[in-house]
Amino acid sequence: MGRLLAISDLHVRYGENRAVTDRLRPSADDDWLLVAGDVGELWDDVEWALTTFADRFAKVVWAPGNHELWTLPDDPVRLTGVARYEALVALCRRLGVVTPEDPYPLWEGEGGPAVVVPLFTLYDYTFRPAGTYDKATALAAAEAAGVVCTDEYHLHHDPYPSRDAWSSARVAATAARLAAELPDGVPTVLMGHWPLVREPTRILRYPEFALWCGTDATADWPRRFHAATVVYGHLHIPRLLHHDGVPHQEVSLGYPREWQPRPTPPRLLVPVLPAAVAP
Repeated sequence: MGRLLAISDLHVRYGENRAVTDRLRPSADDDWLLVAGDVGELWDDVEWALTTFADRFAKVVWAPGNHELWTLPDDPVRLTGVARYEALVALCRRLGVVTPEDPYPLWEGEGGPAVVVPLFTLYDYTFRPAGTYDKATALAAAEAAGVVCTDEYHLHHDPYPSRDAWSSARVAATAARLAAELPDGVPTVLMGHWPLVREPTRILRYPEFALWCGTDATADWPRRFHAATVVYGHLHIPRLLHHDGVPHQEVSLGYPREWQPRPTPPRLLVPVLPAAVAP
């Protein structure tokens, strides 16, 4: 019986990470792979990684991270904002990779059945530092602390007026779709790049960075949409935590400077189901 596996934050522009990615293989012909964003920063790197996975795994499900949405000066693909996201969706469809815009697939292997739900929600600056009360004061506090996410320079939001406006539109449309399309009585695997709840950000070394890590608008989604487990990345802090009775699994690899000094090798291809039980 196949396994439902997950990984995120491969950042294959780094040679060490590209080598790790190239070594990833399923353990059985019917394994699925969930890719929770930040495959890479450049279009060609993203295409290479997703093509590699699509050739090896029975099904690949992808949700974008902030880095796929960047438009860097050395990327020959100059698309920005929504147009870049839509082009990435089109690329995935050519490869047979499931995206947040496609019908949600039903996993029936080990730990199933469960509906796999790839999410693209972005963030809206509501994970604010203590003592701040709106986006402006929160960003000012982050800048004063020397914390400014690179998204502010490379993640364009056109045609929306701001990244938080884009996030609000994504959250509203996705919630409506989930309410209408999820079958009754079947648990879900909610997977996306950004945490759905703020709890995982509590241990950030620089708490101001939480601004770029999610939205309060999704805090009730794990319970509301019957999640057996939540899969996310972005923080580069791979771990399992339970919040409100639901397991949340961070499945990132991260940058070589982060994972190489650790005393144990990085945990790759994290099994998602059966869902981990709280101790």
